[in-house]
Amino acid sequence: MNKTVLITGASCGIGFEFAKIFARSGDNLILVARSENKLAEICRELSSEYNISACYYAKDLSLPDAAKDIFEKVTADGHKVDYLINNAGFGDNHDFIKTDCDVHCNMIKLNILALTELCHLFGKEMCGRRSGKILNVASVAAFSAGPYMSVYYASKAFVLSFSEALAEEFADYNVSVTCLCPGPTESNFANTADSEKANMFRYLKNATSEEVAESGYKAMMKGKVLCYHGMSVKAMAFLTRLFPRFINRKFAKYMNKSK
Repeated sequence: MNKTVLITGASCGIGFEFAKIFARSGDNLILVARSENKLAEICRELSSEYNISACYYAKDLSLPDAAKDIFEKVTADGHKVDYLINNAGFGDNHDFIKTDCDVHCNMIKLNILALTELCHLFGKEMCGRRSGKILNVASVAAFSAGPYMSVYYASKAFVLSFSEALAEEFADYNVSVTCLCPGPTESNFANTADSEKANMFRYLKNATSEEVAESGYKAMMKGKVLCYHGMSVKAMAFLTRLFPRFINRKFAKYMNKSK
């Protein structure tokens, strides 16, 4: 039988590529993002091309009770979510004190709170059915502190630790949890975060959103807990375990600087 997947941040980048992968596999889509026009267009195209069911909910997940609203609407519409992809998130590359605090708070609400709520709401149902899969998108940023992107790095460290913990708990209910950790990726992220001129994006090979989504999809379907996409990300994950934290954060500071 076809599965149903809910994907957040599905209007572009990695989330959009996930939508295409699942549609090609014959799975039905529930897409969540802020842009209603983009979501409507994506649903029309993918449902027509792959003969699957596709619907959307236009919602800003950083708003209070947004995750709960999505869950209630999905339930009221009679959908059963088999796979949950928590992809929505954003970053900001500026001095902490020079950035409006609302930006930091909204980042925490989206990157951490909404993801946590969605995992709890849909994860509880999956565990009750004793079947399901969850994929949370973290980042290479999860491996250390990140000067100039302090809140973003901290939020992704939470996603990594949280996902690993859930993976152990949910395994008792036959539900897998995968954490995808990509490095620099060709998507709207760098532009939104004002990071396109940062050393991270200049010196490291940028993966495509399609490559990252394909990697995450394969890891999720195999039930892997961690997915480090790209050799540079795997190397950084390994090296951060070898070097003292003060070296890791100084390296991150250099990589986050813009020319």
